[in-house]
Amino acid sequence: PGDRVGVHLHSSTAAMVAVHGVLRAGAIVVPLDPDAPAAHSTDLIRRCDITTLVTEAGSARLGPLAAAGVTVAVGGGIVDGIRTIAWDELDAVEPGPPGPVTEDDPAYIMWTSGSTGRPKGIVHTHRSGRRYAELTVETYGLGPDDRIASSAPLHFDQSTFDLYAGPAAGATTVMVPAPVLRFPASVTERLADERITAWYSVPSLLIQLLRRGALDQRDLGALRWVLFGGEVFPAGQLAEMMRLLPGTRFSNVYGPAEVNQCTYHHLDTAPAPDEAVPIGTPWADTELLVVDDEAQPIHGAPGELLVRTATAMRGYWDDPSTTAA
Repeated sequence: PGDRVGVHLHSSTAAMVAVHGVLRAGAIVVPLDPDAPAAHSTDLIRRCDITTLVTEAGSARLGPLAAAGVTVAVGGGIVDGIRTIAWDELDAVEPGPPGPVTEDDPAYIMWTSGSTGRPKGIVHTHRSGRRYAELTVETYGLGPDDRIASSAPLHFDQSTFDLYAGPAAGATTVMVPAPVLRFPASVTERLADERITAWYSVPSLLIQLLRRGALDQRDLGALRWVLFGGEVFPAGQLAEMMRLLPGTRFSNVYGPAEVNQCTYHHLDTAPAPDEAVPIGTPWADTELLVVDDEAQPIHGAPGELLVRTATAMRGYWDDPSTTAA
């Protein structure tokens, strides 16, 4: 309990098993981008004091990690300078009881991209992660009959929809691996063949499906929900996608990774070409307030959005000054 475990995997069933295995142990999941430069991964490993990494065999980026002093669980093979554990060794180990944790203990650390400076580690607890999963299930009516497409990489916060909300609903999660995502027509073929009922991604990926995904040639009648967030979805392209998928509901998801999600906006009709799609209204256990430069509440004017919610992070990893700010 409390150990940070790096999950350095592309989206796969092994990645899902790794994440939930770490949580069962009471340890803290730290998703790492397997395509990131080794120096970036090594920096995050050291900042989190990660001593165990779950990764793929033969990763060309593993060599420099030896200096970080990690033990690596891999699918097979040996990496010079790093103690490794192969999958068949793990199969021989009897699972222990779940690690003792409270709902206020950290569950996972999601690192920001660092586009505005050095990456920040967003620490979510079992409470905030579980409440996000519960509110997602409630808001979108997810259940055991749903089949959720998992397209977001583990280190991107949209993956929490597949990792936690899907299992909370008893739904099936269908992995859409990176090789499939490179070809929009392959993605829509996978959605049709797997009878996907729920999809969540950034609008830019949906726009690729609209342009080159042969949507008009696919039977996507099972698709109940298309959720999008993280970027603005241009109204014209959103309206075109809604026209091609008349039986599908669309919803704008809003919320920085620090709160997982805080608002939603279900679209009942397609937006006009020049219409701005709103971020919507707060979901349950959430309060929003817009304030001016003096931190006074304002209405009908631009301001800063404050969020109080059950899905909020505990703080930034090992960064009390930024957390306090």
